[in-house]
Amino acid sequence: MPQGSIGDTLKSLRKERKMTLKALAEQTGVSISFLSQVERGKSSVTLESLKKIADALGVNPSVFFAEEHTQEDSAIRKERFYYKDLSHGVRDASFSPILVTLQPGENEGNAFSHGGHEFLFVVEGVLTVEMDGNRVELNEQESILFDARKTHYWFNHTSEDVRFLVVSSKN
Repeated sequence: MPQGSIGDTLKSLRKERKMTLKALAEQTGVSISFLSQVERGKSSVTLESLKKIADALGVNPSVFFAEEHTQEDSAIRKERFYYKDLSHGVRDASFSPILVTLQPGENEGNAFSHGGHEFLFVVEGVLTVEMDGNRVELNEQESILFDARKTHYWFNHTSEDVRFLVVSSKN
């Protein structure tokens, strides 16, 4: 993976916080070997794992995607999703807005939960959202707001990219 990859960013953030792989693994429930493989560019990360890692490091998940990357970058394509931070550098806000693009067929990963609330608004395409085992399809211009403590996950079961806005509150 190129410089500035998810793995490079993960390692840099972890070291800045003087956190060992073991400590990060304990906080995220993700194995030490998996974290090591991600840092070395040997394994890709799911949305679920990325959210857990970002929460443990106290950062917005979009920090893992350098601004110079575009959806055409191979690193992004390999991950099958793309985050764009819409916070304009505002830190410690009570919510974080992110534009997410899921490529066709993105349906891997497991439902997860976190504190706060989550608002989803579909800009383009059809997004499938699973909450507590129930699935809902959101079309363009449709939205949903829910308690993020409910187990949830997003899927793109279509043959086209889906772009949607995610606004997550901190608590």
